[in-house]
Amino acid sequence: MTTTSDHVTTTAEYAPEHSPRLSWAQHAPEVYQAMIRLERASAQGLDARLRELVKIRASQLNHCAFCLDMHTKDALAAGESVERIVQLSVWEESRHFYTEKELAAIELTEAVTVLTDGFVPDEVYERAARHFDEAELAQLIAAITVINAWNRFAVTTRMSPGHYTPGRYK
Repeated sequence: MTTTSDHVTTTAEYAPEHSPRLSWAQHAPEVYQAMIRLERASAQGLDARLRELVKIRASQLNHCAFCLDMHTKDALAAGESVERIVQLSVWEESRHFYTEKELAAIELTEAVTVLTDGFVPDEVYERAARHFDEAELAQLIAAITVINAWNRFAVTTRMSPGHYTPGRYK
């Protein structure tokens, strides 16, 4: 990248992009196709913007750059604001950007993703259950579980971010 300011030109040299370790989808196509079917099934009945917020938050927690690239682009394409996407990593200090229902989903996403105590706390689950009917809650849990699986495939195989076009895997 080259920038010019007051007759001074600077060129930034970015670090080289890493190469993926393995094309797991190519070598395990039945698993990949099953994940695609699971992804589509888990999306049913959930608002697209809420679903993308959940995917972004799980991907942030799992340090999955590939999925962050994908789901921030998909969120923008679904009408999500840049501001809410940016604030998601610090949602606890930026609660006013989200509805109570979204906050319950984000909190449940963290509890399911991290499992630091070995379980999802009752109060977190109960808060989500107050905002989602049982069918929606089941779909939300499925969506959280699926993005965590995708994150693990992408992180383990070092899938490279920056090349995703929204709607490519729909």
